[in-house]
Amino acid sequence: ALGKGSDLEKAFATTALVYNNSADPEGKLSKAETKNLLQTQFGGFIRGQENKPKYQEIISALDEELENKIDFEDFMILLVSLALMSDLLQEIKNAKTTK
Repeated sequence: ALGKGSDLEKAFATTALVYNNSADPEGKLSKAETKNLLQTQFGGFIRGQENKPKYQEIISALDEELENKIDFEDFMILLVSLALMSDLLQEIKNAKTTK
């Protein structure tokens, strides 16, 4: 659908598609599914972060979620939170593009 979209639009569409492919018919993910999706699809951002207090805080908040499932909005907040504290984000910021 976004074949001619910008890189940012394509990235967001891919995120939504990956989420939707994993979500239940109500459009939600269980905590276990969320953790699995993070490990399989977002591993580059979370790998090596497990001992950081901020990472532990984010994952603990997921564990303490009163509902058993999270929706797309909560998933996006989770992704952004994990990306912002990631060492990989700093590496990306420091990299020079070849465009």
